[in-house]
Amino acid sequence: MRYMKLIAKGAVVGIGMIIPGVSGGTLAVLLGIYEELILKISNLRKSFKDSILFLLPFLLGMILAFMAMYFPLKLALEHIPFELCMIFVGLMLVSTPRIGKDAYQTGFHKIDLIFSIAAFGLCFGLCFIPIGTELVLNLQMPWYMYIILLLVGILASVALVVPGISGSMLLLIIGLYKPLLDTISNIVEHPLDSIVILFIFSVGLLIGFFSIAKLMKYLLHRFEHQTKWAILGFVFASIIALFIAFDFKELLTPLHIGIGVGCFLLIGAGYLGIYFYLRARGKRNPVEEQAISMENNKIS
Repeated sequence: MRYMKLIAKGAVVGIGMIIPGVSGGTLAVLLGIYEELILKISNLRKSFKDSILFLLPFLLGMILAFMAMYFPLKLALEHIPFELCMIFVGLMLVSTPRIGKDAYQTGFHKIDLIFSIAAFGLCFGLCFIPIGTELVLNLQMPWYMYIILLLVGILASVALVVPGISGSMLLLIIGLYKPLLDTISNIVEHPLDSIVILFIFSVGLLIGFFSIAKLMKYLLHRFEHQTKWAILGFVFASIIALFIAFDFKELLTPLHIGIGVGCFLLIGAGYLGIYFYLRARGKRNPVEEQAISMENNKIS
């Protein structure tokens, strides 16, 4: 059962990786798995077996979800972006109270607002960086593009590990989001080009992923209080960033707006229904369950 939960949570993060504005790190926080994930990555050499038993199902879920949902989500981004945006906003909002409660339990001082506001401003500011020229990725590209691709992979992994910063949004800003999606789409038509390009990008992802995970472990251990308040700021900014990242264009019609708002309200109603049902049965509500789960996984 534990491994199935890890696969499911990995799948949620994998789906979020495709969508601009959605942060993989934020989704891991909302799922109550972030701190344990950072700990397992950082302790891979020290506790190899334990870490692998945790990371393999999580990564399997990410890869399977990415492969299964790539084309459906690509179509959804093209035809129903507002509805998709509202679904993610609803899911993020109903999970946000747990993050606030977890941060508050470490204590609160007026100076903590500075960390939250600074993190909010950093994430929000990324949305307004001018988008670079889209590039064509193939084996005929200049040699320095291979180095850039490796560095971009490292940068994207930073966004994957740090809550609130969307890796796909950073790729969009740099101008490599669509070229990389096209590379995946063309893997059957141009297999050699696609495999080489994706391999170099993946190496960069792995290098950055493990490096930044160690940094986040240090911050959560040494500056837990400040880091958690900063994470709260990142999460709030990522919710607003969704509306900026999604390209609604002419698809923002009354029908699309109605369906999107309906999806949002349905998620909220479902959450409230679960909350009051568990409360009536004398059990903890989902926010408390996630907070306790996160506390049990706290980095020592």
